[in-house]
Amino acid sequence: MSDTMLETGTKWLATAGLRPTRQRLTLAALLVGDGQHRHVTAESLFDAAKDGADSVSLATVYNTLRAFCDAGLLQEVTVDGSRSYFDTNTHDHPHFFWEDEARLTDAPSDQLVIARLPDAPEGAEIASVDVVIRLRKKA
Repeated sequence: MSDTMLETGTKWLATAGLRPTRQRLTLAALLVGDGQHRHVTAESLFDAAKDGADSVSLATVYNTLRAFCDAGLLQEVTVDGSRSYFDTNTHDHPHFFWEDEARLTDAPSDQLVIARLPDAPEGAEIASVDVVIRLRKKA
């Protein structure tokens, strides 16, 4: 892992006031070190971390992703009840879920129009709206 990737990861953690532990730095560098947004699962991030010099357990990956979400560094996108993706782009935007590949990508925000939402039930307010568009290859 390059010094630039680690430096970028360190700055990213600092924006949320998170202490830069060895494990957090390793995972932060993999997530944002190249400056690109990405969508990862805990398992895919764990696999990427296995190839590096600093090993990280799968439990640590899960705990660290949760800490990053709690700090506002990541957005969790739930595709179905059992699969979560973590997105480094925390701005509201829609996603494509490619069913054939189990892959999540950003969808163009400028093409999405939500004309009306239902009223929230009494005593509740709408916190956010998540849009996941499921895709599959044409038969």
